Amino acid sequence: MAMKMKLVIFLCFLCRGVAPASASGTYNVMDFGAKADGTTDDSQAFLAAWKEACNSSGQAKVLVPVGTYFLNPVEFRGPCPGVQDLTFQFQGTVKASTDLNKYKQTHGWVAFSHVDRLTLTGGGTFDGQGAVSWPLNNCPKQKDCTPLPTSLSFVNTNNTFVKDITSMNSKFFHVALMNCNNFKGSGITIKAPVNSPNTDGIHLEGNSGVTISSSNIGTGDDCVSIGQGNSFVTVSGINCGPGHGISVGSLGRYNTEKDVENILVRDSTFIGTLMGVRIKTWVNSPIQTTAKNITFANLIMKNVGNPIIVDQTYCPYSNCDNSVPSRVQLKDITFKDIRGTAQYKEAITLKCSKGFPCQGLKLENVNLQSSGTQSAGSVCLNARAVYSGQVNPTPCN
Repeated sequence: MAMKMKLVIFLCFLCRGVAPASASGTYNVMDFGAKADGTTDDSQAFLAAWKEACNSSGQAKVLVPVGTYFLNPVEFRGPCPGVQDLTFQFQGTVKASTDLNKYKQTHGWVAFSHVDRLTLTGGGTFDGQGAVSWPLNNCPKQKDCTPLPTSLSFVNTNNTFVKDITSMNSKFFHVALMNCNNFKGSGITIKAPVNSPNTDGIHLEGNSGVTISSSNIGTGDDCVSIGQGNSFVTVSGINCGPGHGISVGSLGRYNTEKDVENILVRDSTFIGTLMGVRIKTWVNSPIQTTAKNITFANLIMKNVGNPIIVDQTYCPYSNCDNSVPSRVQLKDITFKDIRGTAQYKEAITLKCSKGFPCQGLKLENVNLQSSGTQSAGSVCLNARAVYSGQVNPTPCN
């Protein structure tokens, strides 16, 4: 009788078109109809495997075996209330659609949202196939633009762990974290050409408790960009280059922005980047916000354009209203134990807001030599910094 009951249950799974999970709670996308031929749309198979895993209990795993898959925009959405730990074992390569019409109702390509205790790992690759779209990106020239799709997004997630994945050739940002708590990422590889516009490696907005470590990021924009509303963020062990370095900002552009605090960037190397570490805030800010307790420590610069920048006159467009100074208050900003070579003359740039001058700006043990024909120098505007230890180039106070 027991054998008959098991057979009936198995046939019920088949008649509903649902693949049963293995005893270990693993849901293989191939069992849900994925073709892995690189051209057939496997989106529905991925979503079906996710749905079964999310609706299960205990420990669950979505398995994407080695192979090449094609995906249109997908959102792996929670909550998954019965699942204690949910692993997305991503071993294959997924390629994004190059048809931008597919993304009109989405914010990006692959998104994980409203899920707790998610692990994304497995050594797989997200290929955004962005080269076709990069010429269509008008955001570098036009302030009011429509951004291209982000490759991989985490939205309103808690206790997320991402390890050993690769993102290549994103259309816009490679990875975006939005309103997440307790996120840990390590062993992340990001690759895009130096001329790929707005392809930030990892972008953060409105998060708390983020750690990004031991990763290799080379792209066409910031390796890591830390935007508004972030707190308790640590970035360490990053090999950055090519790209624009690691930035806090830009801040102060919108009237919905929140404060930034407790940011630490440490133990990282910058190779041939346009900038090293930078804080940038917009002129003519609509509201007053604060960015405080930000430390950049133990960093190596190798032939970096401008290694240290505080820029509160930021506006990348040709027509900017500079009549109103930035209303972002910078407090307790520290650059220490930073060494290496600068390609351009302005090795240290400290431009603070005329309306809200920097408070507690410190440089300690900074040694930047020129790798070009001109001696390394400092540029200051509305800035009064405290210097300690060796500081080269000579401070401009």
